[in-house]
Amino acid sequence: MAPRKRFPPWLKRKIPRGGHADRVRKLLADLKLATVCQNALCPNLGECFGAQTATFLIMGSVCTRNCRFCAIAGGTPEPLDPDEPRRVAEAARRLQLKHVVVTSVTRDDLPGGGASHFVATVREIRKACDATVEILTPDFQGASENILAAADCRPEIFNHNVETVPRLYQSVRPQADYRRSLDLLHLVKEHSPEILTKSGLMVGLGETAEEVKSLLADLRTAACDIVTIGQYLQPSREHLPVERYVHPDEFEQYRKVAQDMGFSGVASGPYVRSSYNARKIFDTICKRKK
Repeated sequence: MAPRKRFPPWLKRKIPRGGHADRVRKLLADLKLATVCQNALCPNLGECFGAQTATFLIMGSVCTRNCRFCAIAGGTPEPLDPDEPRRVAEAARRLQLKHVVVTSVTRDDLPGGGASHFVATVREIRKACDATVEILTPDFQGASENILAAADCRPEIFNHNVETVPRLYQSVRPQADYRRSLDLLHLVKEHSPEILTKSGLMVGLGETAEEVKSLLADLRTAACDIVTIGQYLQPSREHLPVERYVHPDEFEQYRKVAQDMGFSGVASGPYVRSSYNARKIFDTICKRKK
């Protein structure tokens, strides 16, 4: 087994502890809620919890797929918890969130892929508080009726990640399909033009700069509004190794390329993740529209 690459200086930072972060952890535990921050071992957990925000992970903590980059466990999930949408909304209310991000494990075992659970969660949030809502969904196996069911709950942002360049799909996420993900984003935008569409990708898995630029062009062709670009970090030795740590200057180049292509919002940097600073990006776009 090859040794892990040492973190370069730009990836070394202190992890915030105490204060609001402990309050968020306790609230989530009391309400029996999962977050992608915890389950996916997000490096921004301390910062986000410290700012009293989190990305809720619905439909359990076990995924029916086995992507080789992801820390979330694969296997056979438990049945859906019908009270989970209400508890997510209660957490959003208690945390006084202005922008709520809801994602899920992939549930290919469920009728509709769990789209109705997204709908129920968004409805409960709307009842509990005045926050804007962003959903980060799986691909629903490309079933248009399920994709549109999720879109019809009218989130302000519909997010679905392409994750990596098409050449690497077989090794990185073999149960997914690059074209299917692009088609999902295009379908949502065509069906509901007022919804902002969003996608994200990781770099450092062996892709080339030209492949990243081609991917960004594909996203724009699919009418994607917002893109996030971040460094892949290996969750454990059982996951795909990091091929390269991308320098911040390269992330800045990708940001400029994406902006020049016409994306309404771009976040590009080593620690950027698909829901990182989600409210800030949304607010910036709204200000531009005024």
